[in-house]
Amino acid sequence: MPVYQKKFANKKPEVRRTTHMAHNGPAKKEVKVIVGEKILIYKPDMNVAQVAEGLNLSNASMVKKLMQLGLMASINQVIDRDTIEFIALEEGYAVKNEVITDVSRYDEMAIVDDPKDMKKRPPIVTVMGHVDHGKTTLLDAIRKSRVVEGEAGGITQHIGAYQVIRNGEPITFIDTPGHAAFTEMRARGAKVTDLVVLVVAADDGVMPQTLEALDHAKAAKVPIIVAVNKMDKPSANPERVMNELAEHGLIPEAWGGKTPYVQVSALRKTGIDELLDVIQLLSEIEEFTANPKRLAKGTVIEASLDKGRGAVATLIVETGTLHVGDYIVIGNTYGKVRTMQDDLKKRYNEALPSQPIEVTGLNEVPQAGDVFMAFTDERVTRDIAGERQSRQKDGESKTVKKTSLDSMFGEIE
Repeated sequence: MPVYQKKFANKKPEVRRTTHMAHNGPAKKEVKVIVGEKILIYKPDMNVAQVAEGLNLSNASMVKKLMQLGLMASINQVIDRDTIEFIALEEGYAVKNEVITDVSRYDEMAIVDDPKDMKKRPPIVTVMGHVDHGKTTLLDAIRKSRVVEGEAGGITQHIGAYQVIRNGEPITFIDTPGHAAFTEMRARGAKVTDLVVLVVAADDGVMPQTLEALDHAKAAKVPIIVAVNKMDKPSANPERVMNELAEHGLIPEAWGGKTPYVQVSALRKTGIDELLDVIQLLSEIEEFTANPKRLAKGTVIEASLDKGRGAVATLIVETGTLHVGDYIVIGNTYGKVRTMQDDLKKRYNEALPSQPIEVTGLNEVPQAGDVFMAFTDERVTRDIAGERQSRQKDGESKTVKKTSLDSMFGEIE
């Protein structure tokens, strides 16, 4: 069996509905599917009609091929890349990525840096787990560990992202608003995490929401550290946690596996130092880097409307350096960075890669998960935000209808 067919045999093809036809977005910005020398240029969210056009097939032929793979799809439905590659291979086409040249699609652009400009950056750690297993308490305990005891009592509000210093090195922690939001951020192209800490209560064991979090963490393809929490409870049973998670592929290092398990009590603040040590050890192995010399790009962790300051957004800088005075586009919003501060209200003039920072100066409140990028020209940011807003409105104005077998073949004809 050919290599690709082996790959495809273990993966069920996917089709999902879309409201766009063969072309979407303003005509002046559209990058069409181009075929030359038997090459199909792939771009995200290609539907059946677009792929058929790119492979020089009729819509009916394309739908028939999908049916042979066990898929019922209309010409407006999106096909996953594996399915596209499989059909393209049958037709003698190679599939290559679309090169994005439309600056209003900055969140889809691949960033290429000179290796000599790459510098070490702090790890970005996402803490996930069951709602009652102490995730928030653990995040608070880590955060309070960096301030003197007298000041810790004032830290009570929820914070979406912050940094702690361990052995002179910063570690960034983020708390995403739900596991689904975590995956949505990744789907939008956001580099939201380098490591995942999966929190499991020692007295409760693995729960359905634990497995949901684990699935999202595995999908991110990053190292996972298990924090076995609530070790202060008399009924704590860490062996049970290890046994249950081992069944799902997280084999403890103590058993010859690759997953670190750290026993902690977020309530009593024990095991926190050990957890931070493991995070730093993994970071040294992974060697996270970024280019601080370029214009900043990153992700919105949370955003809100402040009565006195207007639209406020907490950002994580993925690459580049963000400065006060920079013009930025975030999703469909834009602005000029007026102020930057951390979770302790300390002001900054610049934010480096992996640094969480709260910014003001935006025209509207962006959404969590939106990708931001800095530009040098205010007019450019206005134009890009306007272009993206128009594209979104165009998409929202179209309706999605459930496709029956009859209507599907009606569309083909």
